[in-house]
Amino acid sequence: MQEKSNEISINQSDLEKIMAKITELSTKIQETEGKVNGVQLEIDQTKVEIEELKGSIGELERKIAERTELLQERARAIQLSGGSVDYIDVLLGANSFIDFIDRFSAVNTLIEADREIMQEQADDKQLLSEQKAEVETKLAEQEKRRSELVTLKESLNGQKKEQAGLQKELEAEQTRLAKEKTSLESEQAETVDISAELEKEISKEQARLAELARKAEEERQRKLAAERAAAAERAAAAQKAAQEKAAQEKAAQEKIASEKSESQKSTAQKAAPQKSTSSAVASYTAPASNSGFIAPLTGRLTSSFGGRNIGAGLESHKGIDAAVPTGTQVSASASGYVSYAGPMGTYGNVVMLTHSINGQTFTTVYAHLNSISVSQGQSVSRGQKIAASGNTGRSTGPHLHFEIHIGSWNGARSNAVNPFNYIGG
Repeated sequence: MQEKSNEISINQSDLEKIMAKITELSTKIQETEGKVNGVQLEIDQTKVEIEELKGSIGELERKIAERTELLQERARAIQLSGGSVDYIDVLLGANSFIDFIDRFSAVNTLIEADREIMQEQADDKQLLSEQKAEVETKLAEQEKRRSELVTLKESLNGQKKEQAGLQKELEAEQTRLAKEKTSLESEQAETVDISAELEKEISKEQARLAELARKAEEERQRKLAAERAAAAERAAAAQKAAQEKAAQEKAAQEKIASEKSESQKSTAQKAAPQKSTSSAVASYTAPASNSGFIAPLTGRLTSSFGGRNIGAGLESHKGIDAAVPTGTQVSASASGYVSYAGPMGTYGNVVMLTHSINGQTFTTVYAHLNSISVSQGQSVSRGQKIAASGNTGRSTGPHLHFEIHIGSWNGARSNAVNPFNYIGG
């Protein structure tokens, strides 16, 4: 048993390692997704910049083409005029000083225009060359980024695939661990160790007494309803009498008040009768029902409902244990019938009671008793002494083991519930 417990501990450690790997992968996946998004943004930005450069290159090519056409037309004009233009001849051919100034200005304008055209042409060609080179660089960068993006996406897909595999491994390990724990708890569950014949006898007796308990509960509910109805009638009659008396007293007071002078009105109002009597009658509440469960005794809780370990490994505890001195009175948790009273394997001396509460059958079990005060088939009331606590059966000290079952008790105790959810007032 200890070996299996050790195996479960090792499996639990493996489970934690798998979960740590999944967490680590999740972090890497988030980082990779961030890189993918970053590279994609850079690619998108590069596309925008390339498009802008292409637009600028187109505009430069258009301007260069227009200037080239203009320069070619000037060259053709010079050829048609017989060769190069001699600006000195133009200036010397002036008819007057004013004409000379005009010609000089015109020549100067032409020379400056030619110079500007040639400079602009040279600048635009240089800019065109630089922008084309920049486009080529950005295209190369974009291709590099695309390659990086493909690598990142492949890495991301690989990480997600690995994570999915680890997730399946985790789920399989969790399922296997849960089965091992269930198996261990089943092996370590506190067994009752009774014969099939005795269990069958108890089951038969529980069925018989459950019907008796049901009929007794119906009769109790009928009497309770009758008592409530009678109490309600008495309360109504008392309230009516109180109201009539109050009305009579009020009429008498009004008559007295009408005979007194105006100066005595305030005194008469202070002397007016109080309504405490009718109020007290109206707030009458019927006694509370005693249909719930109570604790069979008062003691120190040593084991709760559910899993526990008292030295032999994990086990499933189907009730609660309260440590008390041997001989402490054990009372019926609810009214019902004794379906079993006697020894029962590891339970030691046991009393089982069958109850019917609000139409539902319940069974309570009181184990490890020192002595038993009731007999099978006997009717008992809530709070009535049924036994004295002890240390019989599989027990580590004087205490009471108490169980509540919904329906009938069975050897597997599959109907056991946590008593703390039912014990009240």
